[in-house]
Amino acid sequence: MPVSKNADISRHLEEERLAGVVVHNGLAYLAGQVADDASLDTEGQTIDILRQIDALLASLGTDKSRILSVQIFLTDIGEIGAMNRAWDAWLDPASKPARATVEAKLAVQEWRVEMTAIAALK
Repeated sequence: MPVSKNADISRHLEEERLAGVVVHNGLAYLAGQVADDASLDTEGQTIDILRQIDALLASLGTDKSRILSVQIFLTDIGEIGAMNRAWDAWLDPASKPARATVEAKLAVQEWRVEMTAIAALK
């Protein structure tokens, strides 16, 4: 994973306007994650996003048990049940993060879910 460093801050997976992950002071800040396949339903997109979060955390040497906080954006809050089915299947009940879920318009119409997270490194 290419890394840009600024003293005690490292930026990973940089794109034109953002870094996919920023690490500082033992914490990893994940940019908004969206499904690779936007044709999936809300549950499917959530599964895909959680897979991506697992992979990002693993690339940093940490895992979902170290997630401190998650923000979830749904285009239709009425789909929270579908999102929660995927979330509940993925969640480690012994390591629940703080979480907020809101309805929001996302940048691409086909995206139904976007998530950001903050995790502690090991």
